[in-house]
Amino acid sequence: MSELDRKLAELNSMSPAQLRALWRECWRRPTPDMAPDLLRRGIAWKLQSRVHGVLPSITQRALDAAADRLRRGEPITLARAVTLKSGTRLVREWRRKVHQVVVLDQGFEHDGRRYSSLTQIASAITGVHCSGPKFFGLRKRHALQSRSAA
Repeated sequence: MSELDRKLAELNSMSPAQLRALWRECWRRPTPDMAPDLLRRGIAWKLQSRVHGVLPSITQRALDAAADRLRRGEPITLARAVTLKSGTRLVREWRRKVHQVVVLDQGFEHDGRRYSSLTQIASAITGVHCSGPKFFGLRKRHALQSRSAA
């Protein structure tokens, strides 16, 4: 059992006074007026975030937006990874010039140069930052109906 697992297991046997003391130690703030179960959850989150880190803010915002849509009974839209087989050729005309990209095992090739992403290629072609999958016409989103709507 890891040190984190041991600390998390100990939370269940702590009294409310012990939880409040541990909260102040973990969060370095006064303990909010909440039930012991919520204190345990807040302390557990803090302990885990110290070991594993926290979600990037953009990911957290996406999760919050998805949760809001679910609460309203709306479908959730998720980004879907585009999978292309090695050897696939993508063709796009841009400003009267035809651009061809070959999908490699590791990355892409365009005009004799290797790139790690389609976005790098699209930006090189257009001169501005833009989505590579979108530039080459690849569908990347699909809607999932929430389980509650089914």
